[in-house]
Amino acid sequence: MQSALYVALSAQVALSNRLETVARNVANMNTAGYRADEVKFAELISKAGQDQVSFATGGEIYISRQSGSVNKTDNPLDLAVEGEAWFAIRSPNGALSYTRDGRLQIADDGTLRTLTGQQILGTGGQPISLDPEGGPPLITQSGEVSQSDVGVIGQIGLFLIPNDATLTRTENSAVIPDQPVIPVQTYDLHGIRQGYVEGANINPVREMTKMIMISRAFESATKMIDTSNESQEKAIRELGATS
Repeated sequence: MQSALYVALSAQVALSNRLETVARNVANMNTAGYRADEVKFAELISKAGQDQVSFATGGEIYISRQSGSVNKTDNPLDLAVEGEAWFAIRSPNGALSYTRDGRLQIADDGTLRTLTGQQILGTGGQPISLDPEGGPPLITQSGEVSQSDVGVIGQIGLFLIPNDATLTRTENSAVIPDQPVIPVQTYDLHGIRQGYVEGANINPVREMTKMIMISRAFESATKMIDTSNESQEKAIRELGATS
């Protein structure tokens, strides 16, 4: 079988993986705090005879760290992170993860939770409890939470994920890193903005453009396979007729 067929097949696998990530990004372009999927490709070189043939790998999917746009809501329970830090949240089953989705609610028991029910954690990893009747909280850039009738209640934690950590996606736009996080100690570069929500870091126009380009590239790879098959069939017919 000709090397061109293998090259085209490797291209189709890589393009299929890329198309899946683009489709997933488009589906989540309105999800608060969502981080886009990206694909990193590598080249494999195989020596067939005297010639070197380059193949594309299937691609390594990773989660982009780029920030999304910050939109003003004036809701005191909406929080956006400035900088590269993340909120820490704990699900009802105790699982710990990190998110940039700062849309919060006060649960019936007074704990500050995400819209999907996870506890948002303080600087020491503890939940934050408010007075449900104490009015809207005031949250400073450093995450300090207070209510007019109660005073200072606690401090929402911000945590940095190492740049070389691998992120695994989970619910609520959250991720789980494979390395320990680092608590934010100073708030000149990283902080909280109350009354704002961070959107997904996805550019819809760019993603749709990628989808069109990938589709065209997939069609080109398909034509390459068809051409390779036709040339093999022609060679078989001609060589068979002369043998």
